[in-house]
Amino acid sequence: MLTRVKSAVAGFMGGIMAGGSSGGGGNTGSELPLKFPYMRPQFLGLSPDEIECSADHIARPILILKETRRLPWATGYAEVINAGKSALNEDQACCEVVVARRRPMSYCPPSTPSKTPTAKRRNSLPNGEGLGLRMDPCKLGEDGEGLVFHYWALFDGHAGSGAAVVASRLLQHHIACQLQAVIEILRNLSSLPPTVLGEDPDNNPYLQGNTQGPHRALTRAASLRGATGAPGSPCSTPPPPRFFTEKKVQHESLVIGAIENAFKEMDAQIEKEKQVYNVTGGCTALTVVYLLGKLYVGNAGDSRAIIIRNNEIIPMSTEFTPESERQRLQFLGYMQPHLLGNEFTHLEFPRRVQRKEVGKRMLYRDFTMNGWAYKTIEDEDLKFPLIYGEGKKARVLATIGVTRGLGDHDLKVHDSNIYIKPFLSCCPEVKVYNLMQYEHGADDVLVMGTDGLWDVLSNQEVAEAVTTFLANCDPDDLHRYTMAAQDLVMRARGVLRDRGWRITNERLGSGDDISVFIIPLMYGNRQP
Repeated sequence: MLTRVKSAVAGFMGGIMAGGSSGGGGNTGSELPLKFPYMRPQFLGLSPDEIECSADHIARPILILKETRRLPWATGYAEVINAGKSALNEDQACCEVVVARRRPMSYCPPSTPSKTPTAKRRNSLPNGEGLGLRMDPCKLGEDGEGLVFHYWALFDGHAGSGAAVVASRLLQHHIACQLQAVIEILRNLSSLPPTVLGEDPDNNPYLQGNTQGPHRALTRAASLRGATGAPGSPCSTPPPPRFFTEKKVQHESLVIGAIENAFKEMDAQIEKEKQVYNVTGGCTALTVVYLLGKLYVGNAGDSRAIIIRNNEIIPMSTEFTPESERQRLQFLGYMQPHLLGNEFTHLEFPRRVQRKEVGKRMLYRDFTMNGWAYKTIEDEDLKFPLIYGEGKKARVLATIGVTRGLGDHDLKVHDSNIYIKPFLSCCPEVKVYNLMQYEHGADDVLVMGTDGLWDVLSNQEVAEAVTTFLANCDPDDLHRYTMAAQDLVMRARGVLRDRGWRITNERLGSGDDISVFIIPLMYGNRQP
């Protein structure tokens, strides 16, 4: 019981206080070298002194791009550090133009699970050095050696900035690796992707449903009568396939699969790197890939992306929290109860069950239910709920408030040997937006933000703020998107008053790290 109480307190005091160093399971990492040093996004071009000044939790200066044309598509960016939640800004960001080259990449991890020992595989993992994947924006178009894609990403770290820093430097390379395997298929949009690589569609019997002669499909009656080609038929001609249907896979599904596998490879690399480097904590990840006229928005965590087009709001991501993924988590706890360590129950109740309520009937729900029902309380129900709390205070195993992301391999429940990682997924949800279906104006944008923005501003408030700001700017001013991002961060941060940071209507401002990209969509229509 004492452990459960400690866990509850840890969860509501920020949860992750239990993470970091108490993550157990071997080396804490404090004496290991860093994989990459802490820094702010490379595209900001900040000096060490400027980075140090940006970490002022009292003034909370808003950082923006120094140069108008620093990012592709005149993308706007702004960020601000938290109000004291952590010593460093645990958000990270990346924006690059990347080439997925046709020729083999020596650093690419295998696209299928490998049983090769970690020590032998480590040399093949991306390290971000000398990869030559970035492309000069002046040389855009279809690269002669591969496919060019634009890449934007936000990473929101917790229990340290290590995982976010590593992911911000390497995830794009994993995406390039995964796309490398399907470059030729993606170039040939006139033909569907082959089911088997190297197979000639003309020789695929499953695509010959209309072929006459011995390859015709058999009816069930003919098959039972022993017709030629049917089972038991005296004819020695090999029977044709009885079914001629084959699932048609579209090209965009290959890109989605590449992004999904890249997230998994990135998570696996973080786990391996932790053996030799100090890679702290975990992070959520929100990425946008522009490739062949489409935007692919991948999200693992509680950051968010929306498109604002002609005053319409189009959500492009879903937040993954203990509440939104309750049924998945409860099902896992039900199927593998040992993961709960005999300390937690997979059932959910409106509040903690008290011992005096054993034998009474109380509201509950499990992984099969969206609604609620009554059950008779048993001693087993006195355990701490797998999911407890509501809204931003909801926690998994009384520890963490997000259910998807990268890292967190060593994170444990406070004062226990119960690992959190089995309940966390690194798999993103990927949504697709076809830029070629619309002619976008200068005020049509995609807004990406970490949860520090969305905790205090709704989709509607963000859309109104961005639309109003851009309407008052010169459409030809490429700096307008950076200024709009700065305005958005300022609205979410608010102004420091006697009672803390306050925004409009004296509401509490965001005390979290805030990072925002504003991406104008009209440039996507202009790409070759």
